Amino acid sequence: MKIAETVTFGGSGLDRAAEMRGQADQLRENAAARAIILWRGKPMVAADELVRLPLDHTVMADATDDLIFLGKDADSPIFAADLSGWEPPDLDLTHLDTFLDPSEQQHPAMPAGSVFAELRAMMTRLTPRDAELAAAAKAVMGWHVSHRFCARCGVESVMAMAGWQRDCPDCGGKHFPRTDPVVIMLITHGNAVLLGRSPGWPEGMYSLLAGFVEPGETMEAAVRREVFEEVGVSVGAVSYLASQPWPFPASLMFGCAGEALDTALTLDPVEIEDAIWVSREEVAQAFAGQHPRILPARKGAIAHFLLENWLADRLD
Repeated sequence: MKIAETVTFGGSGLDRAAEMRGQADQLRENAAARAIILWRGKPMVAADELVRLPLDHTVMADATDDLIFLGKDADSPIFAADLSGWEPPDLDLTHLDTFLDPSEQQHPAMPAGSVFAELRAMMTRLTPRDAELAAAAKAVMGWHVSHRFCARCGVESVMAMAGWQRDCPDCGGKHFPRTDPVVIMLITHGNAVLLGRSPGWPEGMYSLLAGFVEPGETMEAAVRREVFEEVGVSVGAVSYLASQPWPFPASLMFGCAGEALDTALTLDPVEIEDAIWVSREEVAQAFAGQHPRILPARKGAIAHFLLENWLADRLD
């Protein structure tokens, strides 16, 4: 797919400078170094841009000592700093840890308009570079939170290689950030595409089917298995289209196209609340907000990207 990397979180060309991760202390001394700030997974933004702060900024006093080196942005080192230990005054816990947290938090050392905001809610408004930085920072920070202890011996491990590794001080084990491969499938039959919805989704919201790739399985096999398991449809030819990092919490979405060999649906009620075949004209109607039953997939997600380009006949 020629425009594959125009998907959200892709295509910015960030130089991650992996060869410099062992030089984090020297990079931090660079006067041009900057940090993006996250609080409980929410990046700090202002006017739809990531806030970049010098490493000696007042806010950094509330950050953890360990910074994650994300790479070079305009030839300057850029880090991610975690402020999750900071407690906002009058914190409203109502929306925290929900699917889409609409609340915003402001640090007292920052001017009005510089707030921590949910990445899902504003990812399409960021530049490709800001989106990639925010996705990488959120995913790696989330991995550190969930993988504090050595999987070999259980001792608490320590951050190494500028945040891209954890080392066990007891058994010497080395651990690296986890990414979970997921296939998401544009399954078509003639002029129709297969859409489904999971239990608990907003009323009317439909998307492409998706599922995790299992150990020892190819992407093509995962597409066929997941579609048959979820809706009982057999899939023939499968092709790769595009990928998208999805840091909610740690997935890499592989967008694939598949040709359905039949159309009869037998749903797995645990995984799928409903599935339907939808014509190209109906998908266009849904994208225009005019369909009486169907809401389009969330903008910014690869499902929306694939459906949009299927409508425009740009999957080559």
